[in-house]
Amino acid sequence: MFKSFSPTIIVARKKQFKPAIISDKDGIRFATPEPVAKYRAQRLKCNTIADISCGIGGQAIYFAEECESVYAIEIDSKKIAYAKKNCKTLGIDNIEFICGDALSEEVIEQLPQLDIVFSDPARPPNEKIRDINSLKPPIPEVINAYGSRSSNFAFEASPQIMPDRVPFDCEKEYLSLDGKLNRLNLYFGDIKKCDVSAIALPENAKIEMQGKMTEPNITENIASYAYEVEESVERANLLGQMANDMMSKAPDIQLFVVDKKRSFLTSDKQIDVPLIKNRYKVLLNTEVDYDQINKYLKQNGFGTVILRAPIDPEDYWNVRNELETGLKGDRKAHIFLKENMAILCEPL
Repeated sequence: MFKSFSPTIIVARKKQFKPAIISDKDGIRFATPEPVAKYRAQRLKCNTIADISCGIGGQAIYFAEECESVYAIEIDSKKIAYAKKNCKTLGIDNIEFICGDALSEEVIEQLPQLDIVFSDPARPPNEKIRDINSLKPPIPEVINAYGSRSSNFAFEASPQIMPDRVPFDCEKEYLSLDGKLNRLNLYFGDIKKCDVSAIALPENAKIEMQGKMTEPNITENIASYAYEVEESVERANLLGQMANDMMSKAPDIQLFVVDKKRSFLTSDKQIDVPLIKNRYKVLLNTEVDYDQINKYLKQNGFGTVILRAPIDPEDYWNVRNELETGLKGDRKAHIFLKENMAILCEPL
């Protein structure tokens, strides 16, 4: 029966979904990755939850594992059919699906009192600057429509939106997955725990803003060790607080800015703390001279160079090949470029 909806049926596996989840291409493209869906369901665990615009049910399935009752609302009957089939396959029977416009009185009248309303609104595929007002349906409209059913709301928004561009009284939770920025969750009502937070999955490491936003101390001199922070922490503007939290182990911790996309927390002490995605020993800080850097790499047993710099893609491999010429060792170097300086690091 599902082939009548689309010529393509995809079975999603690995991090995308549990085994045996089926969908069309659009359903998989816009679906929430499994680690994110699982975390969010645990964060929003309650008795009764509504999932607006549930799609093929990827998030609703995880809500069903944590909540007593789930109401999943979707205007697209094809997606509802996929979602029902997936629930049947997985033996899930505590989701009630409603096909219709989530903001219509007809749909809302079918709902009981809810502990939480979750909404993953549609947003434009491309925007020059991501805007919270581009979400469809808009956040204020959802809150207004469901105000008679709940006072607790959770929304997904584009993680490219900075905290100061979210004009609501809510918790702004930035989430990274496997080191990459992945989601922005907005929590309203009693499920708001702070103003801004950041979490890294699958480690489940989290930081919450304490008091006012803290700016980190910036240095022009990189120290003996460099720490690359999770993207969610950077996007949440919590680098300063993270640096403060690390001072008990590294009193000299400071921020070193490499370029517009890259920065380190740096210290002369080697430490191991959560929310650090990469740790490096700084071996060399020198002028950009590829011949001299290549000579150093040869003399010290390096075989591979990862170039971390804002270089034109057409030039990247030319530069990397020049740096790797004649290398035969088994050590791996990461090279960062800051203006006319090269910073050679080795992962710890």
